[in-house]
Amino acid sequence: MKKSIRLLLLPFFLGLGTVACSSHKLSYIKTTGMEVISFRALPFNLSDIKLLDGPFLHATELDAKTLLNYEPDRLLSRFYTEAGLKPKAEHYMGWENETIAGHSLGHYLSACSMMYQTTGDKRFLERVNYIVGELKFLQDADGNGYIGAFPNGKKILENEVAKGDIRSQGFDLNGIWVPFYTEHKMMAGLRDAYHLCGNSVALEVEKRFADWLDGIVSPLNDEQVQKMLRCEHGGISETLADLYADTKDQKYLRISKIFYQKAILDSLKVEKDILPGKHCNTNIPKLIALSCIYELTGDTTDRKAAEFFWQTVVNHHSYVTGGNGNEEYFGPEDKLRNRLGEGTTETCNVYNMLKLSEHLFEWKASARVADFYERALFNHILSSQNPVTGNVTYNLSLEMGGFKDFQDPYSFTCCVGTGMENHSKYGKNIFYHNDNELFVFQFIASELTWKEKGIILAQKTSFPDEQGSQIEFKCEKPVKLALQVRYPSWARNGIEINVNGRRKSVSSQPGSFIQIEKTWKTGDKVEINIPFSLRLEPMPDDSNRVAVMYGPLVLAGDLGSVTDSLSNDAMYVPVMMTNNRDPSTWMKPVEGKLNTFITVNTGKPRDIELRPFYAIYNRRYSIYWDIFNRVPGT
Repeated sequence: MKKSIRLLLLPFFLGLGTVACSSHKLSYIKTTGMEVISFRALPFNLSDIKLLDGPFLHATELDAKTLLNYEPDRLLSRFYTEAGLKPKAEHYMGWENETIAGHSLGHYLSACSMMYQTTGDKRFLERVNYIVGELKFLQDADGNGYIGAFPNGKKILENEVAKGDIRSQGFDLNGIWVPFYTEHKMMAGLRDAYHLCGNSVALEVEKRFADWLDGIVSPLNDEQVQKMLRCEHGGISETLADLYADTKDQKYLRISKIFYQKAILDSLKVEKDILPGKHCNTNIPKLIALSCIYELTGDTTDRKAAEFFWQTVVNHHSYVTGGNGNEEYFGPEDKLRNRLGEGTTETCNVYNMLKLSEHLFEWKASARVADFYERALFNHILSSQNPVTGNVTYNLSLEMGGFKDFQDPYSFTCCVGTGMENHSKYGKNIFYHNDNELFVFQFIASELTWKEKGIILAQKTSFPDEQGSQIEFKCEKPVKLALQVRYPSWARNGIEINVNGRRKSVSSQPGSFIQIEKTWKTGDKVEINIPFSLRLEPMPDDSNRVAVMYGPLVLAGDLGSVTDSLSNDAMYVPVMMTNNRDPSTWMKPVEGKLNTFITVNTGKPRDIELRPFYAIYNRRYSIYWDIFNRVPGT
């Protein structure tokens, strides 16, 4: 067994040692008759990371303002109505006026829990505790464990679904818009309140609700369950698995496994790509749930399905930004050229793919996973927020000549909900660790306090405005540790690492981690220089439709203000006329603008300025370009 992996045999409960598969994983799980499950690397607590100045701190601050602008009593209003009680405030509109009402409160509870850990601002803790207290009051008023906000939800689920009267289709179950999806968000919010804010009442409310849910789904036979699961059910299996880990009550693992959709998951377990034509965000959470269950049971078929799904989506269904899907659906494998429009790359999809990526990295500490995470984090998640207002996108348009459509934060769509969470937890995935290794997973300005090791580590960088980073150590006493520095796959011009001013020899290849093992002490410094370079990334099905990358960044061409008239020439997307596929030969930096370039005698009918996609807003843009060979003499 590698020295980088710690063996921890846990106490057994009914023959099964358990550990939570969410925020408080330990290094090992021992299972009956199966392998010992190892975690190569684990994230730190959000409270252990302090974001320093940079785009991610700015995005967090905007999100914090958005969260504090919401009124908890308005989010709770429909819960009061469904409990037969008078609300304290009028409910919000948008999706909160539909039968999906309640999902936003779940997202909000999770986001406030994470923002409390990220910022230490007690206003978020107060809101979490208030909401949990209100849900406890409403649950007590019901007397049977139920909490819900969609009209007649309890009556329909108890009197129809639980008795086998199931009318199910993609987003509708007996007239309710995705009820189990909504209940998953509520359970996730309660779980996060318990894990991140120490609110033990949240765990009790979640348990009572899960007990009520047991009465809905357990009486159903397999045929009825599979019919029910035709309706989107989110990641409710994940939260039930987490509840099992928190309580060690086998009942919750049993309920979790009821939400197993054979039509999708059986095929993925035998590595069959059945994704074309399937709704993206309906299915990604199912693999997150399988990842959790694998971590609790050791069933390697669950892990196999999760890894195959991730590889298939990333390698065959994703765009250059790391996003996937058009009009919310997967298309044919490697057929993306003609799937560009205002409805590409739903933000919820990326939110969930990053959650799945976290599981995979914990199992193997793969640089390939970390590279994808960086691509999606910088080019989709950061791009999905307006850097002035904090408003977020539902779909992040990849239409050639499109623009970012930022949503009204009170529309309460699914992506407004995941947007609340996306920008509240950036610190969680900058560093990973085990007993002997510290992984620099992302280059983000931050400070890590590793209490167990007596280390404060500062990552000082303005990346991606700076092409590298500096790591500085402050140690209570000397600590022997292997620092693992990511060598990104995009680093075509190599990487330079200096430890206390002395250059380290690097034999590794891009797409790996470089190990620096030593006894660290206060004042030690690691300087990382990673030169960016321009390159083209073509569509998998058309080498003449390309995106321009600069290091980790997708560059977007500025096509003018969104308010420009459609008759204005600025609205038309140029083509690139060149025989050279090295963009550095026909693009030059724009003086005074970081990471910004302009084409030179290449764009037709005009040359174009390109800058990082995350930095463009209220402008029309294109990130894909059609490229043609230049005819001699033109």
